[in-house]
Amino acid sequence: MDTFAYKGISDGKYVEGDIEAINSDEASHKLKEQKIIITNLVRAAKGKKKDEKKGEKKKSSFSLFGKKKAKVEDVLIFSKQFATMVKAGLPILQVLTMLRDQLESPAMKEIIEDIRKSLEGGVTLSKCFEKYPELFDNIYVNLIKAGEASGKLDVFLLKIVDSLEKKENIKKKIKGALMYPGIMFTVAITVSAFMLIKVVPVFAKMYDGMGIELPAATATIMAMSDFLRGAGGMILLLSIITFVITFRYMTARNEKLKYAWHKQVLKLPVFGDMILKSMLARISLIMGNLSAAGVNLLESIEIAKSVSKNVVVTEALENVKKGVFSGETLTKLFLKEPLFPPTFSQLVSVGEQTGQLDEMFNSVARYYEAEFDTAVDNMSSLIEPIMIVFMGVMIGGLMIAMYSPIFNVGAIMGG
Repeated sequence: MDTFAYKGISDGKYVEGDIEAINSDEASHKLKEQKIIITNLVRAAKGKKKDEKKGEKKKSSFSLFGKKKAKVEDVLIFSKQFATMVKAGLPILQVLTMLRDQLESPAMKEIIEDIRKSLEGGVTLSKCFEKYPELFDNIYVNLIKAGEASGKLDVFLLKIVDSLEKKENIKKKIKGALMYPGIMFTVAITVSAFMLIKVVPVFAKMYDGMGIELPAATATIMAMSDFLRGAGGMILLLSIITFVITFRYMTARNEKLKYAWHKQVLKLPVFGDMILKSMLARISLIMGNLSAAGVNLLESIEIAKSVSKNVVVTEALENVKKGVFSGETLTKLFLKEPLFPPTFSQLVSVGEQTGQLDEMFNSVARYYEAEFDTAVDNMSSLIEPIMIVFMGVMIGGLMIAMYSPIFNVGAIMGG
């Protein structure tokens, strides 16, 4: 029977001590039965010195200067591997050491090393992650706290990974849905600009030599060409840039304008519905995970507010929060807010009545994730023919306008 020295977290507090076991597997099993999350486990006789030496070896290799350069993708990769290794029963310090050596991102390596050192020094895991709010938000930290308190860190780490994956999946789907129309629109504008600047002047010279009267459409196209080739093109470009910068500045500073703009975004045909459903799915998932983690309702709503970038959604959640504080039910509060569809309120009502609000919020999240997927598919199928017609009208219209004088001359000569 050997003696193993351990360090870990129990009920959200840092603990350490010795435990007797035949081997490290048995020691891990005994500590898990005591609901201790193992951060480090070594043979008491020789493990400690070796572990300290290992820590010293890496100490000078890292600095914290690059910590803010880590990307969201790096956090997702780290979280997946961290959850998998912790679920496998490996001590957290060992897991962090392995991940520090395995991950490719230098910035993430530095952050992991800092977390490892803090944890080794007796700081709780949630406090270690709390130092990097730009990468690990309130949701992440609160779920870690719940894992520490319950002794089920692996379960809550998997919830974190699920939340991060769904968030990234929504982003990718929105980007993917907007990419095709964006490319098509850019191509149409580029081709039209090229024709106006390079092709139309050739036709203009030809028609000047012929001395024929131009149709209104052709004359308009030529006037646009002259405008773009002269100072007008630069003026138009600068005007567009100035408008975009001014609009962004005004919406950032003027709350009423920002609210009006965000409200209009949610009313956009197809796009608005897609954005709203993605937000409802995200809010529901956050509320469900935080509720399961034991976070009180008011704090859960506040955290859900913090992840929303649309002020209309933020204001609606703030109204719900005030109502909860006054003692009203969630169902009534959500029904009062026009932003939340009746289906949302009805599903929340079931959760309140059964006392399983966390499970019902997760069900709501799944429902709106499916609705979001349908909205993306509908938008994709609708946008493609619209963009084809748009390109046809723009480019085809230009070509018809430029060739119509020739057709008119041919018709006169034929007559």
